[in-house]
Amino acid sequence: MGLLNAEDEKWVKETLKKIEDKMVPVTERNRNKIPYTTDENGRFDDRAGKNDICWWTNGFWGGEMWQLYKLTGNEMFKKEALQVEDKMDAAFLNYNGMDHDAGFRWLPTAVINYKLYGGEESKNRGLLAAASLAGRFNLNGNFIRAWNDWGDGRDTTGWAIIDCMMNLPLLYWASEELKDPRFKEIAIAHANTAMKNFVREDGSVRHIVGFDPFTGKFDREYAGQGYSEGSSWTRGQSWGIYGFTLSYIYTGDEKYLETAQKIADYILSAMPETFLVPIDYRQPKEDDLEDSTAAAITAGGFIELSKCLDKLGETNKAKEYLEAAVKLLKALDGHSCDYTLDRDNILTRGSVDYHGNGHHIAIIYGDYYYIEALMKLTDTALTVF
Repeated sequence: MGLLNAEDEKWVKETLKKIEDKMVPVTERNRNKIPYTTDENGRFDDRAGKNDICWWTNGFWGGEMWQLYKLTGNEMFKKEALQVEDKMDAAFLNYNGMDHDAGFRWLPTAVINYKLYGGEESKNRGLLAAASLAGRFNLNGNFIRAWNDWGDGRDTTGWAIIDCMMNLPLLYWASEELKDPRFKEIAIAHANTAMKNFVREDGSVRHIVGFDPFTGKFDREYAGQGYSEGSSWTRGQSWGIYGFTLSYIYTGDEKYLETAQKIADYILSAMPETFLVPIDYRQPKEDDLEDSTAAAITAGGFIELSKCLDKLGETNKAKEYLEAAVKLLKALDGHSCDYTLDRDNILTRGSVDYHGNGHHIAIIYGDYYYIEALMKLTDTALTVF
């Protein structure tokens, strides 16, 4: 990008070296796993079994392995990425386990593999995942349904979530690969619905929106994983800035870029001086609950947004967002990372949601997006666009 100064370039390279030095032995002791979090001893769990293979984060370990393979050339990382992709085939046989998170699972695994090597098996997996995601589209409201029924009495038929903006690249990719507009049109329709119904005027973002599945009418918003209805769940904000930027990259439609900027400017207005991201930007001031995963994802979104604006000649805004990304990543590096071999995870202080019990824990997508963002700063990250 040419916008990083020499000091920041040096810091990024040194940080990536610390990650490499940690992840070689960590990966060696976790061969053939698909981790999500860690146990009380700091060791990764394994979601590769029959009961867990549909878990929504299962693509991130494979994605992390591909990024580390690109970074180091170490064949072990490639082998681990491939075993994740192979094991996830079982998810295709479980209808209820296939949901809107198809992109999170197969973009960083099968589609990256296909982009690197052109294998037909990986292409097939990516297209199967895209077809499954497209099949969740509700014509009545022009949205992609989030989850299947959970068996707890809640009717989720009309639910959509901001996270799904990050799954749309799977549909854009499928249209490009097949020279078939169907998938792209579904992605655009969902993005337009999300832009209208999820992004508030001030740039804050709703997590869950419920629509009447038969009429498509907006019903209500749900607090979801944030502090409350009307609040601003930080990981949702990160999905928004990153996801709308990706839709701009795939379509060239500037309304998505403008939406991403609106979200980005709101984030900067709500950001603590420490750049340590809370779980919700509107949680009580006295709370010290953080979500390091939201910080890492936000940094990645800022970097992509900065690149887009830099290409358009909007140098000042590009620099502002890039500097914010670097501040976020440096705050994580200094406060929320464990580079020792005592624990398998890199990022500490990840939080699943505000009101649940998963506070300040290891979460695999935190590590993935942290590594990805750092590699984006050196223009070495693997992407599908």
